Amino acid sequence: MPRENIILACTKCKRRNYMDTKNKRLHPDRAEFKKYCRHCNEHTVHKETR
Repeated sequence: MPRENIILACTKCKRRNYMDTKNKRLHPDRAEFKKYCRHCNEHTVHKETR
């Protein structure tokens, strides 16, 4: 299966807040989303961790 689970971490507080899936064949680079961080209490950029 090409879809794999990824973990998203907040770039501000470095905490791992979200899990998501992505197709690694179509998008081999690291994913980056703007999501809500409950620890920072604001919307911040979340990047894929390895």
